[in-house]
Amino acid sequence: MEKTHAYNTTIVWTGNKGKGTSDYKAYDRDFILKINNKPDILCSSDIPFLGDGTRHNPEDMLLAALSSCHMLWYLHICADKGITVTAYEDNATGTMIQKPVGGGNFIEATLHPIITITDAAHIELATALHTDANKKCFIANSCNFPVHHKPQFVIANN
Repeated sequence: MEKTHAYNTTIVWTGNKGKGTSDYKAYDRDFILKINNKPDILCSSDIPFLGDGTRHNPEDMLLAALSSCHMLWYLHICADKGITVTAYEDNATGTMIQKPVGGGNFIEATLHPIITITDAAHIELATALHTDANKKCFIANSCNFPVHHKPQFVIANN
């Protein structure tokens, strides 16, 4: 049986410098992401779009959501398959194109996880499980661009 899960977020634009959007350069792109019972996240647009580079931007958050969702599914599947993961770090990358008339879209993302496991005999299976995690990942299943996986493995010193 399918289950439905609802999510709620609030964004509050804080970039009005007194003249609102009277001109494209008259306002800041800053906003606050609010989610009940969680710390606020200071956000802005990316630097090429006149944003504040010290704040999180939507493109970074999309890539982080994709990377973290994949990791959580991967860890779950490894636990189910008897693969002990002791460390996981992903240096995800993504490519977005900007159209000359405005707008744009991501055309691909690549996850580059460095995964520490306890048994070298599991590397082949551990590699294959990225495909399973991608099939389960809620965020990857919501994307209209390919998500690639280039894992590296480290064997834990016991």
